Amino acid sequence: MKTLSSLKVLVVEDEALVSMLVEDMLSDLGCTIVGPAAEIEEALRLAGSAEIDAALLDVNLGGRPIFPVADALKARGVPFAFASGYGEAGLTEDHRGSTVLQKPFREADLRRVLEGLVAQIA
Repeated sequence: MKTLSSLKVLVVEDEALVSMLVEDMLSDLGCTIVGPAAEIEEALRLAGSAEIDAALLDVNLGGRPIFPVADALKARGVPFAFASGYGEAGLTEDHRGSTVLQKPFREADLRRVLEGLVAQIA
């Protein structure tokens, strides 16, 4: 069974400062960081080819929705959470009900979300 300290997490975030903070939190939790990806094309490449266990996806990358990446991860059976300052408001109908980590968040919030994703890994 996966644990936080063995988790490989794809980080998709276009704000450099936010990305660095998330990476620091993930490192503190013992996770291995894949990426980060700041553009849809890079995120899609990593989502399809990288060895990842879970992903944290910013809902919008430079004004472009992240949903193609979420769909690619879902097709591979990789659990993910959206990170958003707007909660579910920015999600499409197909993605409502997905795990959303409300920005700004603390390390404890990230831990709780990651533990939920770990529980989804077969």
